[in-house]
Formats: sequence, C-alpha cells, structure tokens
Amino acid sequence: MAHWTELDTPHGPVRAWRAEPAGPSHGAVIVLQEIFGANAHVRAVTERFAAAGFIALAPALYDPVAPGIELDYDEAGTQRGVALRNELGFDRAVDIVAVAAETLHAEGLRAGAVGFCWGGSVAFLANTRLGLPAVSYYGARTLPFLDEPLRAPMMFHFGETDSSIPPAAIEQHRRKQPHATIHLYAGAGHAFNRDVDNHAYAPAAAETAWRRTLDFLQENLR
Repeated sequence: MAHWTELDTPHGPVRAWRAEPAGPSHGAVIVLQEIFGANAHVRAVTERFAAAGFIALAPALYDPVAPGIELDYDEAGTQRGVALRNELGFDRAVDIVAVAAETLHAEGLRAGAVGFCWGGSVAFLANTRLGLPAVSYYGARTLPFLDEPLRAPMMFHFGETDSSIPPAAIEQHRRKQPHATIHLYAGAGHAFNRDVDNHAYAPAAAETAWRRTLDFLQENLR
C-alpha cells in the first residue's frame, strides 16, 4: 500500500509518498529525489523499497518553494529543477529529512537515507548532520561537503562515464571519506538507475547497485 502523507516541517507542510511492506519491516528508508521532484519514478522506487521489506518515505522536497511540482526529463525540466534545487538549498532539504527521520523514529523504526542525483548529496548530509546510515547514487554536489565527518555507515554509487562526477572527484571521495564504501560501475553514466529514461538507464549497473543497497540497509538498519 502506498499513499501521500504530510510532514510538519519548519518550512511548512511537505507531502511525502509512503509505501508499506506486505509483512514485517526491516526498518525504514527515506528516499531522496533527483532534481525533477517526487515524481512517478521516485514514487516507484519508494514502492520498490517497500516490496523489499522496508517502510519507505519520499518527501517532496520542493514543496516549500513549489508545492506539488513534478518535472519532465528534458532541457526545460532540468533548468527548472536546477533553479528549484538552488532556491530550496541544502539546509532546508536536510531539515525536511530530519522531520521524516523523527517521524519514523517515533514509530520505533530505525531509518536510513537513499538519494539519487541531487538527493544523493542530500543523503550524504543526512549522514554527516543527522547520523543516518546513507546511500548516495551519483551525487554530483557532495564535493564542497566532503570534509564533514561521517556519523554512520556510508555507501556511494558512481557511474564510470558520468561527466558530472569525473575521476578526480571520485578520488576526492576516496581520499576524504576513507571509511565509506565506494562502488564504480563500468559503462554506466549519470542517473543509471532511472529505468524510465532509456538514455540514462544501465540495467546491469542498476541491478548490482540495488542489491548492494539492500544489503547495506539490511545490515545497518537492524
């Protein structure tokens, strides 16, 4: 079962897509969107986590600046997403994640964060600032924050041909976050998990990363 719920955040009400597993849960996952909003793809990923046995919650992070917005994967959608990302900022995004985590913790659930693209960088900050175990998929805006110490287990997934995260940037992740687990996927570019986008989706990399992500969550949300 999946449905919209609402989080009472310091920046106003924020909708969140919540999906429940059919049986007992392994814990809870906060799913953090790409720059295109909490769209159908993000909701489908949230439901996939539920099918794997987790209570999953995907906040619509743009609600404080553009309630209800969902963007297309085209140039106009990208430009609008970048503008909204910049308008919201990381601090407000982390505040929303904090409320999501507190909501889940109040239910007796241990929560982790998994983010994609911009949400991958938010997931990193959910680790360093909120202490959540986190998985970051191709978070290209994490570099300015890499001096922040980890407070929980951390995993990064990067595509080998991702022009937004060149080899030098990945090496900075290895050097500044030596305790994180970093996976690099040959032949995969940016957004390789986005299975609704034939230009980006890399099935082999996506499946391997998904399996590793579930193993990470099961290990760290016990």
